[in-house]
Amino acid sequence: MTLNILLSARPALWDPYSTALPRACAAAGLDVTLHRAGEIAPGEVDYVVFAPNGPVEDFAPFTRAKAALSLWAGVEQIVGNETLRMPLARMVDSSLTEGMVEWVTGMVLRHHLGIDRHIVNPEQKWQFVIPPLARDRVVTVLGTGALGAACAKALVGLNFQVRGWSRSMKQIEGVESFAGDEGFWQALEGAGIVVLLLPDTPATENVMSTRAFAAMAEGSFVINPGRGPLIDEAALLAALESGQVAHATLDVFRQEPLPEGHAFWAHPQITVTAHTASETRVGSASEAVAENIRRAEAGEPLVGLVDRAAGY
Repeated sequence: MTLNILLSARPALWDPYSTALPRACAAAGLDVTLHRAGEIAPGEVDYVVFAPNGPVEDFAPFTRAKAALSLWAGVEQIVGNETLRMPLARMVDSSLTEGMVEWVTGMVLRHHLGIDRHIVNPEQKWQFVIPPLARDRVVTVLGTGALGAACAKALVGLNFQVRGWSRSMKQIEGVESFAGDEGFWQALEGAGIVVLLLPDTPATENVMSTRAFAAMAEGSFVINPGRGPLIDEAALLAALESGQVAHATLDVFRQEPLPEGHAFWAHPQITVTAHTASETRVGSASEAVAENIRRAEAGEPLVGLVDRAAGY
């Protein structure tokens, strides 16, 4: 039987996915037809493949659909949608994880080794500064889901003292793990580098506050490839001004693209990257979607199945 797959995403994604997704499904032994939004009656759709910024917002008409399969790892923009009553799966893609691990470890090493003092050196000073060893630096990863756990493991492999925090306790080999409100402050206390990989929820908005920055080691570093609202922007600017935070590398923002004239652009202690820390790759994402469709058809558990009650 041919399965009808609806792709709800930005128009620019149609061409790459219209080739890659049917190919991946065929390789998984699935007979599928891929449709754009509006090209097929909702009641005839078997699976909805979507990005939260795509055209489909009302899932109620998709009465036959067996699952909604997200192209994004983060689902906080969709998990509260009351029309979405079918099973929901986040994107779990090896390339998404690999990209995040590479970006995070690169930025951590950049700050740990003090590379900026040699790259940005207009006065051409000979600066003989020996960095500490990784074993002497505490790196805290806030948010130890799939991406955060992978980053924490990579940093352990580089011999950093790694702490991890999440709402519920996670056990990751080599990582000192914390959970809950008290654990949050324990994870931050004296940290030299903090990596933010939390979702954007009411509970995490402005989680990096004046108090949070003060808990870190003086002259510490903040790296945010997670979500823009995690950081209280005024508190960050004040922490940079006082020297409590030496530098912040930010890949995500409350408004994207970051508006022209925003204080972050010209700040000498802030690095802005354009939400490039990790991006879904069409080929591997299509394989992940195809595998979940195969699983659903076989009655097997979906990879990345979201706990709707818990909100993640």
